Amino acid sequence: MTQKKWLLFIHLFFSSIMLGGAMTFLLLSINAGAANDASQLQMCYAAMNFLAKTSVRVSTIGAAVSGVLLSLLTHWGMFKYYWIIAKQILTLLSIYLGIIGMYNWALKAFEVTSAEGLDALHNAVYMVNHQQLWVGIVLQIISVVSMFILSVFKPWGKRKTS
Repeated sequence: MTQKKWLLFIHLFFSSIMLGGAMTFLLLSINAGAANDASQLQMCYAAMNFLAKTSVRVSTIGAAVSGVLLSLLTHWGMFKYYWIIAKQILTLLSIYLGIIGMYNWALKAFEVTSAEGLDALHNAVYMVNHQQLWVGIVLQIISVVSMFILSVFKPWGKRKTS
């Protein structure tokens, strides 16, 4: 196998983990929203916090680094194609959402639910944080799925150079 194929495999591997992580966050958020007891609510956010500190960080960094290497070490280049530039912008969004946003929102939710249990559901700080987490999850899923679509269909073609 060639170096490019291994690098592509690594990129797809980390990108798949990113998507799986975002979907797991979605399922845990749905479960937290339907929680009937404090321990179930806390465990949802504890799991999100653990994932945000581990697989979300590793997969986001791994996908970003392998994507840059793929661009630099192949004919695609970093700025030759519009679809690659769009993926770079989406990658920056995913880095923010995955490494910073998900971690902070899940940690805040865990802290509030640990202190207040089910009463957290009536806490304004929790409610705002919960909404931010939901928006972050939806944006992360849209971002990662969009990157997959861009990678497969490669729209917009090559940039014109002057």
